[in-house]
Amino acid sequence: MSFARSLLPSRSALFFSGVLLATTAAMAGGNHAGGHHESPIGKPGVASKVNRTIEVDMSSGMRFKPSDIRVKQGETIRFVLKNTDSVKHEFSLGTPQELLEHYEVMKKFPDMEHDEPNKISLAPGQQGEVIWQFTKAGAVDFACLHVGHFDAGMKGVVKVAAK
Repeated sequence: MSFARSLLPSRSALFFSGVLLATTAAMAGGNHAGGHHESPIGKPGVASKVNRTIEVDMSSGMRFKPSDIRVKQGETIRFVLKNTDSVKHEFSLGTPQELLEHYEVMKKFPDMEHDEPNKISLAPGQQGEVIWQFTKAGAVDFACLHVGHFDAGMKGVVKVAAK
């Protein structure tokens, strides 16, 4: 291998750089000062403004219980998530496209950690929460994006009724 060729980045480095760039660009489009648009799935909620709490069990059989949730536009929901299974699970809110894109990244980096307000990973026996405000009517999907879990049917939908 020539010296010049050895300086070229590997395919995995290029892929990771692309994922990092896409993630940064997506996060830059979020709802913050500067007039950027709001996400189609809503925005992080404020704990003091929670309208109600919904408990969701991440259970054996690769299922969320409940998997069909109904809220009203404008509501801020505290999701209390309990992993009662013997394997790690995650709860990730997003559009179908966002979830599929993130699932592809999880396939390549299965041990990645999340620090986004619309996601939480929980080890067996753990409990956690996601607080989210649903600002637009329609459907917001959620899924466990650990490898194999999404394919096994570990997904659900939040149906957001218009005001």
